[in-house]
Amino acid sequence: MQVQSKMRSEGYPISITKLCKLLNIPRRSFYYKPVKRIRKLDEERVKKVKEKIEKFPTYGYRCLALLLGMNKKAVQRILQLKSWQVRKRSKGHRPRAKMMPSRSHYPNQRWTIDMTRIYSINDGWSTLACVIDTCTREIVGWRLSKSGKAKTAEAALQEGLIYRFGRLQRLKEPIVLRSDNGLVFTSKSFTKTIKDYNFTQEFITPYTPERPSEATTPQAKPRTNGMIERFFRTIKEECIWHYNFKSLKESNKIIEEWINFYNQKRKHSALQYKTPVEVFHLVA
Repeated sequence: MQVQSKMRSEGYPISITKLCKLLNIPRRSFYYKPVKRIRKLDEERVKKVKEKIEKFPTYGYRCLALLLGMNKKAVQRILQLKSWQVRKRSKGHRPRAKMMPSRSHYPNQRWTIDMTRIYSINDGWSTLACVIDTCTREIVGWRLSKSGKAKTAEAALQEGLIYRFGRLQRLKEPIVLRSDNGLVFTSKSFTKTIKDYNFTQEFITPYTPERPSEATTPQAKPRTNGMIERFFRTIKEECIWHYNFKSLKESNKIIEEWINFYNQKRKHSALQYKTPVEVFHLVA
């Protein structure tokens, strides 16, 4: 329309039909006016999605769709229009060397152990030690204690043996136990416990809990502890950071309930949206 008006003002009147032919565009495109479509949302669906978000605020649209039994694109559209989506962390451009992944091919092939700190108002800081099976991602043993010494890690390991084998016993087939290079896991007490139960101890490359450092070469094949580190992030995001624990007893009870939920009901994208217990029964 602006081109036509300009040509008329300069003494070159032209019809819209001729102008469209000269510009080689359809006449319907000349008259087209974009219409803003208002997408109507099913309020009942929105209500269900909101309830799940309040219960699982860190879940993405795929996990929410799985829990709700809804189409994942429908859930994603609701999250987008309601501005409920969580922004992803940027991946960055840090170079990565070839690693020895922590994932194993069958249960009881490799376990990984690590510790993290938890705070309660009355009892102060305590230590949570966890042992994870790297095939099923199942937490086989854990212990929450005021002590951050080797005894806490040993207790978590012993709980793992009872959980998987029904009692404390020396393993017939050794299990590889991967850990970082901390003082707890290199102590005489802990290494003796490892040998007594016939575990094979394996340490990650220093300073590489999640990924190798930039100076690491591919030939070094650094061992990483990413799976247990990722579990600690999950338990903090979905459980620990939601509470202001008053005591060690309260935190122990809530963490126990959440770990049972994690093992038996929480579906993992890395496990093709199955629970750790389901995977164990499938591959064991």
